[in-house]
Amino acid sequence: MKSYNPKEWSRFLLSVGKADTLRKLFPLLVVVAAYSWGIAYLEMEVFRLSATSNFKNISLLHTLLGFALSMLLVFRTNTAYERWWEGRKLWGSLVNNSRNLAIKMNALLPHDDVQNRRFFAQVIARFVFELKTHLQLEETRYALDEEPHPEIPTFDHNKHVPNQVSSIITSRIILLYNQQKITAEQMLFVNGEVSSFLDICGACERIKNTPIPYSYSSFIKKFILMYTLTLPIGYVFNLGYLVVPVVVLVFYALASLELIAEEIEDPFGKDANDLPMQKIVENIQKHVAEILI
Repeated sequence: MKSYNPKEWSRFLLSVGKADTLRKLFPLLVVVAAYSWGIAYLEMEVFRLSATSNFKNISLLHTLLGFALSMLLVFRTNTAYERWWEGRKLWGSLVNNSRNLAIKMNALLPHDDVQNRRFFAQVIARFVFELKTHLQLEETRYALDEEPHPEIPTFDHNKHVPNQVSSIITSRIILLYNQQKITAEQMLFVNGEVSSFLDICGACERIKNTPIPYSYSSFIKKFILMYTLTLPIGYVFNLGYLVVPVVVLVFYALASLELIAEEIEDPFGKDANDLPMQKIVENIQKHVAEILI
């Protein structure tokens, strides 16, 4: 995820980054421009249709459908951003709970118990790292897919690394209790943070492997395409060849909203606008080590 100053307008207007929708849509924009020019040429030069033609009434249809399309795109982007923001809140909770568990174990363990201190410093950071890796695997994304995926040979429902790391943490705490190094009350004292690890993992998996319903996403893409391809048919009588840049601009605006929603609806990927999980992992590892070691 890239940090930026939202007040630097010149930077946004003059630069085109690799995540910019203009770069991704450029080939399609060229196709839409060529198509719009072709429609304008056919209507004005070949068939010589006049402004009294029935084709001009198509613009009325676009006025009605434009409102419906705008509402769909608003809902689409809001839903995608909600998923992105929920993912950020979950990883924020993971940061806090990792620190809290480290602080509590620091208070419970003697200063000369180097072995256990180093163990918890390593295993807490290991859980966060394994959760990041788990969420970025294709196996996790397809976990609830009804279709088989033979292209993923390592798909194994019997292995869940975050579960194993969390189990190791719990087992070590119980071992400390059996060795009478901590009391039952102290074991319950740290139980909340330990349990929260898998709660966060499950919530992240819910976002990861439950995408926006396919029919909804497919319908929006088809709606945008149909809306754009019929624009020059009706508006060419009012705009002439100016319909070419107008249609390109409309398509850019609508398709960009859909592209942005596609990118942020899965906040655990590796796109430019996804969550900076690697940086969060490094920060947790650093802070937990500072507390315990």
